[in-house]
Amino acid sequence: MTIALWCVLAAGLLPYAATVVAKSRPGFDNANPRAWLQDQHGFRQRANSAKLNSFEAFPLFAAAVIIATYLRTPQQTVNSLAVGFVVARVLYIVCYITNKAMLRTLVWFAGLLCCISLFIVAPHAR
Repeated sequence: MTIALWCVLAAGLLPYAATVVAKSRPGFDNANPRAWLQDQHGFRQRANSAKLNSFEAFPLFAAAVIIATYLRTPQQTVNSLAVGFVVARVLYIVCYITNKAMLRTLVWFAGLLCCISLFIVAPHAR
């Protein structure tokens, strides 16, 4: 398995890291977790938002890696962009939880550029 494909797994699991932060409080209501999360404030609410955004970002990334791999884009290029995406998403979650809005936007954009780059370089690989 390539580094890029391992990155797909890592990116797929990242939302759950944010979930742990959002739900890490005594009194968490597992019987009605969505309603409980909607009533949270501060870093727990931001962690839940980071989780939701991470789920939204995942399909484009997974498709980009799969397509670039299928089109035989040089593996080092795919690996580098995939690692870049995962690093950007980890930083995104940290920035979101710690309320660093401008930096969060910049790393979100960096992750998006990694995905777009995978699509751009893929057709030229053949």
